[in-house]
Amino acid sequence: MTALSITPIRRPSWLTLPLTIGAVIILFWLVVTVLAPVLSPYDPLEMAGRRLQAPSWAHWLGTDALGRDVLSRTLYGAFHSLPIAVIVVALSVAIGATLGAISGFIGGIIGAAIMRLVDVTLSFPPMLLAMAVAASLGPGLENAAVAMVIVWWPVYARLMRAQVLEVREREHVEAAVASGASDSRVLTKHILPLCWTPVLISATMDLGQVILLAASLSFIGLGATPPTPEWGSMISDGAAQFYSWWVALGPGLAILTIVLGFNFIGDGLHDYFDPKSK
Repeated sequence: MTALSITPIRRPSWLTLPLTIGAVIILFWLVVTVLAPVLSPYDPLEMAGRRLQAPSWAHWLGTDALGRDVLSRTLYGAFHSLPIAVIVVALSVAIGATLGAISGFIGGIIGAAIMRLVDVTLSFPPMLLAMAVAASLGPGLENAAVAMVIVWWPVYARLMRAQVLEVREREHVEAAVASGASDSRVLTKHILPLCWTPVLISATMDLGQVILLAASLSFIGLGATPPTPEWGSMISDGAAQFYSWWVALGPGLAILTIVLGFNFIGDGLHDYFDPKSK
């Protein structure tokens, strides 16, 4: 009688191709964010050349309708977009994960009330809800950030609640409850440590989506206010100059690469923590 052999699931290396590509892209933009004043050839708010000057050796990405250097404004745009994305996602995770954990662990009227609030919020299209909140608060990056937190926290609440409901049924949690551990200890020591992986992966991918949503709000005038060098408002300026394609090229490529970078990192983390899905 032959023994049954079980092949263990091998976890892939951290250095997967998507994770490496994403890390290189995001590291580049982090360096740009920190060193934007050093890397920018011109002041992003001052006229550096002729109006709508095509790309040249003096202005690699040309100038906009006010003669400002597009490359300098694109580099400075990272200084506004990346920190806002990190703050929005961090606050959304903190609020959503806390309420989701309470809803999943305590349940009852409190849990039901939290989830009904989540359902109501998620019933609105994200862009439409963000536009409504930002319009009521007024233009500005801070108000746009508040609007995006309101849009995003229910996603993490639902995700965390699902994880808590699944983990609380495991044997080690039942053993902790049977041994007399308090509810707070069961939640913080035995349940939550096993719930963060999906939240981490989702948050990594959402960083790029938040940058895209912030740019969309600025594009329609509900985000950054002039003359702030923000990618969405720069693309809006480029859209008004149909034949001056270079005005929107720099910020457009910036948004494209940074969203791809965060998606690559999220895919790499997903492959590492969940190798069975490959």
